[in-house]
Amino acid sequence: MFIRKLITTTAVAALSLSTAFAQDVQEIVNKASAAAYYQGEDGRAKVHMSIKDSQGRERTRDFVILRKDIDNVDNGEQRFYVFFERPADVNKTSFLVWKHAEADDDRWLYLPALDLVKRIAPSDERTSFVGSHFFYEDVSGRGPEEDNHVLEEETDDYYVVRSTPKDSSGVEFSSYKNWIHKATFIPVKTEYYDENGEAYRTYTALGVETIDGNPTVVKSSMADTRIGGVTEMVYSEVAYDTGLPEDIFSERYLRNPPRRELR
Repeated sequence: MFIRKLITTTAVAALSLSTAFAQDVQEIVNKASAAAYYQGEDGRAKVHMSIKDSQGRERTRDFVILRKDIDNVDNGEQRFYVFFERPADVNKTSFLVWKHAEADDDRWLYLPALDLVKRIAPSDERTSFVGSHFFYEDVSGRGPEEDNHVLEEETDDYYVVRSTPKDSSGVEFSSYKNWIHKATFIPVKTEYYDENGEAYRTYTALGVETIDGNPTVVKSSMADTRIGGVTEMVYSEVAYDTGLPEDIFSERYLRNPPRRELR
């Protein structure tokens, strides 16, 4: 009887410890998502994108990205608007995201050459963003609740968290690993793994600055060994809490961009 009681007590204690540990990991991931995508109530930046293929050939993109949090809640409802300025073949192309906390995000892409607003299906979220190594989902972020998380390692400077999708039908990876900076909760590196456990896609934060009191990634890269090459993004004129109106994040502004907010 004593042994049975001891085993039961030990099992309950282990379960409680496991649950508490899981909650701690979820808190780390939530903070990392907030640090990467929810600094301030809104944000604005100019972005220069350099796309290099496996042969070293380079293409560039220049765009402005606007972001608005709804109700100023971390990891909650959010809006993104991206307007392309250069080169000429993507000029006036625009991209809109309505990010939802507990449902699939809504995404639209406006193609000026066709005067066409294209709805991006959830199944296309993990496809190339305007020909780069970044995916559509990378632009607005992946929801923390979409995956199960395990703290694999803790160093003096980083939490190393492995995440596996709760629903694997909509993703091409089997898991991914984040190196999260302890002081800022900025994810400084992310590796995506295939079904064989091989890393094939790597995000790296190449530069971080404090802007308006917010630790901010100002240069990043994404490399993909399956197709070769790398895309780098450099952010400039970054600003937070600019008072962006919510109504500009609507489908009608895809064809008629909000010029004042984009300047």
